[in-house]
Amino acid sequence: MSGRFGAAILGCAGPVLTPEERAFFQKANPFGFILFARNIDTGDQTRALCADLRESVGWDAPIFLDQEGGRVQRLRPPLATDWPAPLDHVRALGDNAAQGMALRFQITALEMRAVGIDANCAPMLDVARDSTHPFLRNRCYGTTPDRVIAIGRAVADGLMAGGVLPVIKHMPGHGLAQMDSHLELPRIDADVQTLDAVDFAPFRAFADLPMGMTAHLVYSALDPDPATISPKMMSLIRDDIGFGGLIMTDDISMQALSGTVAERGAASLAAGCDFVLHCNGDLEEMRALMDRVGQADAAAQARAKAAIAARRAPEEVDIESLKHKLGALPLKPADD
Repeated sequence: MSGRFGAAILGCAGPVLTPEERAFFQKANPFGFILFARNIDTGDQTRALCADLRESVGWDAPIFLDQEGGRVQRLRPPLATDWPAPLDHVRALGDNAAQGMALRFQITALEMRAVGIDANCAPMLDVARDSTHPFLRNRCYGTTPDRVIAIGRAVADGLMAGGVLPVIKHMPGHGLAQMDSHLELPRIDADVQTLDAVDFAPFRAFADLPMGMTAHLVYSALDPDPATISPKMMSLIRDDIGFGGLIMTDDISMQALSGTVAERGAASLAAGCDFVLHCNGDLEEMRALMDRVGQADAAAQARAKAAIAARRAPEEVDIESLKHKLGALPLKPADD
């Protein structure tokens, strides 16, 4: 690893790393990188981009992707399988959902690894409601904590079997949101008992995983500030939920948060996040952010190194054999 990490995970503007980006990343030394559809064309191009990103920081830095399936899937055919939305797939598999989703995400992991990507922003542990905003609802795994825990564990296990690190999200629970936090700040007015019993519960079952992502939400019964920049909510994630892994923000450029990107990033670290996730690839925004946040603190550095230590080689298995196993599972639709 190349020195102390800058306190961020960053994106780039296009499918090829520019000289300006390369020089900036070398100086900033972010903990990792995140790719989007704008960065992905062919398999050879994506592998070359991943190699160039890692070369810019001088070590095998993690490269993240949102590869949930359905609408949120950055790798598309022919580079990856075109999956249905998670909630639809879980419902179709019914009693076989855990086994099926483990296979699906092992396949997903192998497809990601094939182009150089080794961390997935999944499983999503938000508990769906009838009122959950459409941008989120069919990305969920179920409408009860027990169902979400069972499927979430299968997703995490499948990713790890395929050599990809999972990132649980959106801590401490996005399921009650009725707004899209990419565009505005959702406010959750549920009482503490409901939040604790339903929304926070799945995250307690995943305290062993190495990385998690915050939610840009206000939980009004607990704090008037969004969780990402709330010391109280970050303490709840650490102390009540018991999550000891690396915590990254959701995309700091989302419009749920006010102030400049640099101000948002500084506030999230002050609240207790370890790393700021910046996704849009805007070089000037990233420069301003890194000028403000600098290097991660000692605790964040230790959590980052623990996350890297959790990486493992994929199990030796053929994707087609996994797809055959998944296709052979009987469909037994069941209520979630």
